[in-house]
Amino acid sequence: MAVEAVSGNGAEAVAPAPAKEVSAKVEAKEAVAVSKNASFREESNFLDDLKESEKKALAELRDKVEAAIVEGKLFDDGKKAEEKEAATAKKKAEVDVEKKEEEVKKEKEADAEEKKEEEEKKEASAVEKKEAHGEEKKEEEAKEEAKQEEAGEGEKAAAVVVDKDISLWGVPLLPSKGDEATDVVLLKFLRARDFKAGAAFEMLRKTLRWRREWDGFAAEDGGEGLPEELEGACYLDGADREGHPVCYNALGVFADDAVYKKALGTEEGKARFLRWRVRAMERHVAELDFKPGGAASLLQVTDLRNSPGPAKKDFRVAVKQVLDLFQDNYPELVARNILINVPFWYYAFSTLFYPFMTQRTKSKFVIARPSKVTETLLKYIPIEAIPVKYGGLKRDNDTEFSADDGEVTELIVKANSTETIEIEATEADTTLTWDLTVLGWEVNYKEEFVPADEGSYTIIVRKGKKMGSSEEAVRNSFRAGEPGKVVLTVENTSNKKKKVLFRHKAKSSYAKKC
Repeated sequence: MAVEAVSGNGAEAVAPAPAKEVSAKVEAKEAVAVSKNASFREESNFLDDLKESEKKALAELRDKVEAAIVEGKLFDDGKKAEEKEAATAKKKAEVDVEKKEEEVKKEKEADAEEKKEEEEKKEASAVEKKEAHGEEKKEEEAKEEAKQEEAGEGEKAAAVVVDKDISLWGVPLLPSKGDEATDVVLLKFLRARDFKAGAAFEMLRKTLRWRREWDGFAAEDGGEGLPEELEGACYLDGADREGHPVCYNALGVFADDAVYKKALGTEEGKARFLRWRVRAMERHVAELDFKPGGAASLLQVTDLRNSPGPAKKDFRVAVKQVLDLFQDNYPELVARNILINVPFWYYAFSTLFYPFMTQRTKSKFVIARPSKVTETLLKYIPIEAIPVKYGGLKRDNDTEFSADDGEVTELIVKANSTETIEIEATEADTTLTWDLTVLGWEVNYKEEFVPADEGSYTIIVRKGKKMGSSEEAVRNSFRAGEPGKVVLTVENTSNKKKKVLFRHKAKSSYAKKC
């Protein structure tokens, strides 16, 4: 079999291919295989690719983490040390006041003793001896108290449990263990803090304390009580051109009042929703590869179609809470955050939470209006991995096409022109199947089968139709009872060129019999 793209004048681009062979052959100026080059690459996690200043910051952070883990102080927040210093300073001040009072008292007593007789001097001498004995006793008590404090500190130090197996997202944090994924995780915190080792170390500490103290990890409700409709609100589906898992967030589920009230209408519901969203993030992070060169971050696609507007306060607060929590505790785990089907109200809404985002976080956002959804996603995700509802070719539980079935071909239809794609069946009893989409559609489209025998009639497979901008990809098949070709016609009546993406396959009944 062969597939041909023919321009409006009907001239064929190539001669038919040999029987049972299916390939895409078109004029070079018209159709080409879709490029697999990525439009962006994640920053390198290989040590040799880092700048000298970045290597230095990484080495400093490694030393801080190593020392904190070995000394059992990784979870310390510095408050205990500050309290101890304040107590020591207070005690020292009290001792100084007591010494001054003693000195004044001694001076007064010395003046009085000079005026007294020898008997009084003897009495004063006895008093001085008594006071000296009292001071010695005080010093001994102070020494004993210091010893007790030191013993107490020693007991506390002995009680500190040194856990050298501390890990984050399944990656050991102790650098001396030699796991190459450790540097990848540490680099995420460094990048989130502009390679300032001290700030990155404190961020890591806060993240670990949050994970240890947040009750959302301890609760075992498993998301129970959440509306079933939320199951499709956040899910992984496929990968982008660089292998990053793609996470889809469909906020339109909150347009249903019953779902909205149950998920966000009460404080208990909000807490349950937050736990559910964090656990979903944990499941997605578990799919990442933290080895150097691996896909160590997600591509996130958030669909705002039919999502509640800024007038819904509970929704607004919940979104900001999730964004803040993820920014603080999941640094650099999202390579890109693509917002699609963005309504006009979003631009006003974004001013509420954008000021609280770091510049680096803001730079990861990509905005796509409804008419640009497929075109935007195609920059990052192959068309065969984009779901059909977003203009791609991926269908759930697809039994017709797999990743190994045929190469997707691209065809440009110029303004005010017509292009045809011809899929040839060189023998009878051949079933032809094809997928086709046009970015932005707004074209006339039809399908027909033209027999090789001029005496046979042309069969209309799909009547001509004006395809709107929101049309999903077309999938169709035709069983050819005789040799011939399926002709797909795309007529562009607009003043802008259109991009067509298609793939096809053929199954011969003779091949099955063999």
